[in-house]
Amino acid sequence: MKWSWSIGEYAGIGVYIHATFLLLIAYVGISHIMGGDTVSGATGGILFVLALFACVLLHEFGHALAARRFGIKTRDITLLPIGGVARLERMPDDPRQELWVAVAGPLVNVAIAGVLFVWLFVSRALVPVQELTVAGGPFLERLLVVNVILVAFNMIPAFPMDGGRVVRALLAMRMEYTRATQIAANLGQGLAMLFGLVGLLSGQFMLLFIAFFVWIGAAQEASMVQMKSALGGIPVSRAMQTSFETVAPTDSLQKPVDLMLRGFQHDFPVLWGNELIGVLTRSDLIAGLTQRGPEATVQDVMRRDFSVADPLDMLESAFMRLQECQCHTLPVVRQGEVVGLLTSDNLGKFMMVQAALKARPSQAA
Repeated sequence: MKWSWSIGEYAGIGVYIHATFLLLIAYVGISHIMGGDTVSGATGGILFVLALFACVLLHEFGHALAARRFGIKTRDITLLPIGGVARLERMPDDPRQELWVAVAGPLVNVAIAGVLFVWLFVSRALVPVQELTVAGGPFLERLLVVNVILVAFNMIPAFPMDGGRVVRALLAMRMEYTRATQIAANLGQGLAMLFGLVGLLSGQFMLLFIAFFVWIGAAQEASMVQMKSALGGIPVSRAMQTSFETVAPTDSLQKPVDLMLRGFQHDFPVLWGNELIGVLTRSDLIAGLTQRGPEATVQDVMRRDFSVADPLDMLESAFMRLQECQCHTLPVVRQGEVVGLLTSDNLGKFMMVQAALKARPSQAA
């Protein structure tokens, strides 16, 4: 993720912190100072936020390590002001496995809350919950309450929260996966409308934000699963673009600029003879023009780390590869030769054609 910095690694999983997280830290410190608190109080507030996000990080590792148990790798974990994101390579195909991966994160928070409660109970440091505030009360008890809130929030039965995936997994044990996803997404959007209504009537703008977040997450999850289902069992050769342009590493950037302006191709395979040695993306081309000018060569800005597809690969797996590499184009290679390009645009057009053919009324014999 852009604007993210590595802060470490555990079990082969990189941990990153997004730049906006620093804004949250700054906001907490400034809020304490502006509210008349001391530097010590502001430092305590910042430490509490850091402890909270340590719990969020452990939550995400719960998902990641549960997924690893089922042979699914986690690319990385990124901490954002709104929480953490563990990027799994894919979700389990077995609903029971998805259920375990989904609940593993909240179970970590349950365990943290349990340990804190036992410690506070044994040490007789518990105070009535009504005496706690966001910035006041025993540090560990406030952290206990926050972990309970994290469990409750994450188990809301709506995408993209863990509760939505739990609902989908339970439904998928009894019906087809795509239908289970659609029902879970509809439930999530219904809850989003409820949150939005309550937020409007009560003036709680945070509820409006949550409603928007849930609505978009549910729609994206349903759309993603429908696309994967529609692409299942179809080879890449059916949807790949077979008319395309290539560039050489020694070409100036002016050549791909001319090709892009007179056609519809955005990304270009870079060939040395017949060998694919890189990919020049539109974003890298524009950045190269800005920094180096049109006289710079393709090899100065091309990507040497890229993914490819085979014509016989299934579109579903190729689509997932496009999502994982966060790229727009996959060169399609057969026996060392580039035979086509698979792009997000092509997949979209292919999906439209397939939908139109399915909607066509059957012809009477």
